[in-house]
Amino acid sequence: MLTAASAATGLILSAGMTFAQTTPAASPPAQAGNAGYYHFRVGDISVTVLSDGLIGGPPRVYASDAPEAELQEVLRHAFLPTDRITLSLNTLLVETNGRRTLLEAGAGQTMGPQGGRIFQNLAAIGLRPEDIDVVVVSHTHPDHVGNLRTADGSKAFPRAAVFAPRADWDFFVRNDPDLSYMPVPEDFRRNFAAAIKRSVEPVTTGIELYEAGAEIVPGLTTLPALGHTPGMANFLVHSGNDQLLLTADLAYHPIVNVDRPWLPGPDRDKDTALTSRRRIFDMAAADRLLVLGFHYPFPGLGRMLKTDAGYAWVPANWQF
Repeated sequence: MLTAASAATGLILSAGMTFAQTTPAASPPAQAGNAGYYHFRVGDISVTVLSDGLIGGPPRVYASDAPEAELQEVLRHAFLPTDRITLSLNTLLVETNGRRTLLEAGAGQTMGPQGGRIFQNLAAIGLRPEDIDVVVVSHTHPDHVGNLRTADGSKAFPRAAVFAPRADWDFFVRNDPDLSYMPVPEDFRRNFAAAIKRSVEPVTTGIELYEAGAEIVPGLTTLPALGHTPGMANFLVHSGNDQLLLTADLAYHPIVNVDRPWLPGPDRDKDTALTSRRRIFDMAAADRLLVLGFHYPFPGLGRMLKTDAGYAWVPANWQF
């Protein structure tokens, strides 16, 4: 049942998936809780994982080809709910040569009330939105661009140059995208597409469009990772011999998309996405790269291990 309260904040779908219909606020109300930031270094580069909060939905959305009984057993074995997968929103702040670059803008509250925390986490490390010089998004889904717009419709990062993949901009922003491939109700698809256009409105003038493979700023290279969307990129932050690989939405949760080879339902071209996933996971495993998964449990850091069955996710040790 759609209650008066849920109607005010968004569309509540079966099995707990939420899609907010309101314009994202600059930040949800401050509340007590654990830290939503995590500092470390990549060579000479200072980096910080900044949580934008959480989203989530039915496990079937994120493991579209999983046998139902096996999916339920895998979730139970991992001590996870069997009716909902919770996903983190892990953005990355890169500070180098006096410039602050934010990789992924985050969801805001475009996909539920638990997003939009990046601003309070920026404040917790002594920064304001005005301190961000560059924002680079891997693709233009709402959970990656939602925070580009404030509640009053202005630019949330007023000084930042914003970069987005050209193919995604053409598909999602310049046209009315066909989202029939997404395994969600039609209302969700319609709101999803509208949220993209609404979120990027303040940055449409002046948007910088890139092709995956370009170096956006020194120490940040984009890698083609097509399939999830027409233009999705991955990011490689590098300094000296140190590297950090950001895998965007190649996988949603390591339990169902890394430790198991199940295919994410939101992948537009599942065959191409699978090829990208294997190529980049193979590279990460072979080069023993530190990896940041955008939706993996915060802070989302670990490594890919190649196994006889495919891959395994090994979370990184916490650094104090």
